[in-house]
Amino acid sequence: MSCITANAAEPTNEELRQLIDAQQKEINELKESVKKADKKAEASVEAAEKSMNNSASSKLSFGGYGELHYNNIEDKESIDFHRFVTFMGYQFTDSIRFFSELELEHSLSGDGKPGEVELEQAYVEIDVTDATSIKSGLFLVPVGILNETHEPPTFYGVERNPIEKNIIPTTWWEAGAGVTSKLAEGLTADFAIHSGLEVPNDAGVYDFSIRSGRQKVAKANADSFAYTARIKYTAIPGLELAASVQHQTDLTQGVLNADANLYTAHAIYNVDGFGIRALYAGWDIDSAEAEMNGQDKQDGFFVEPSYRFNDEFGIFARYSVWDNAAGNSSINTEMKQSNVGFNYWPHENVVFKFDLENRSGAQDGNGFNLGVGYQF
Repeated sequence: MSCITANAAEPTNEELRQLIDAQQKEINELKESVKKADKKAEASVEAAEKSMNNSASSKLSFGGYGELHYNNIEDKESIDFHRFVTFMGYQFTDSIRFFSELELEHSLSGDGKPGEVELEQAYVEIDVTDATSIKSGLFLVPVGILNETHEPPTFYGVERNPIEKNIIPTTWWEAGAGVTSKLAEGLTADFAIHSGLEVPNDAGVYDFSIRSGRQKVAKANADSFAYTARIKYTAIPGLELAASVQHQTDLTQGVLNADANLYTAHAIYNVDGFGIRALYAGWDIDSAEAEMNGQDKQDGFFVEPSYRFNDEFGIFARYSVWDNAAGNSSINTEMKQSNVGFNYWPHENVVFKFDLENRSGAQDGNGFNLGVGYQF
């Protein structure tokens, strides 16, 4: 019986060609897969870089506000872009930040021009604990209602109330250091040591005009510093109560030793559209020179009820009384002012305003004011 061994048939040229083609196809598909993987990797890197860039830019914040006023009081008409303000801040870390505010008043500044370019804020703030922060630089003094929050959509009336113009010289900023601490839920305390006022003098005769005493931290005389403390309560929704005390060691910056104390207290309450604001502010100046013209006592108050019908429309009335020479009983220097009007907000950050104004007492005048304002 014979045994036959059969050798496997050798592949033909056609079969070899097909095999090579199949292998080449697999190689090409592998190359394409590698290219796609490279593109995905590049896209991932670009996305990561973009995310990093966005993260860096998100640390920078920008904003501002502005307001245009038309005033017609006793046939004296004027129109003025009163303020153009820009904010800029930077978040260095979760606990260290910078904030600044630059303002152009009355549109045009320079020699003989009505306006000024002013640096109103520029400070670094550091969170020491969850409840306490410190700041240093140029900042708004923690007194009154409007001095720290005065963007046009946040208050009624074209012009700011006269108490926070003539008694509290809003907007009022100084340079120094301060601390803010949360004492309990809805209860905070502020304390600051900062530069002070320097009232003007003419050939050694001093005018104790508080508003004219602002040095605005422009090569300011720092012979005598000031100290401000405030306590604020906001634990009840819609309610804000606050009181502040400021001590100025010398309003003449070392010339007359005219120390002074400012006392303020205010209340704000909003519920179901109804709102009311009330503020008292008064100066007690220990100086014989200030007593000569009654400026040793300067005080004032305002009361402002309002009603907001909806997000767009609200009405208000405000009654203000102040006296920058209240220590002089021989003549009437008291001033009174009433304003009645409305605000219209087409957007929460845009407002149109109108109010009627009546002045009496040591000043007289009737008229109206129109304004538009914004913030962002």
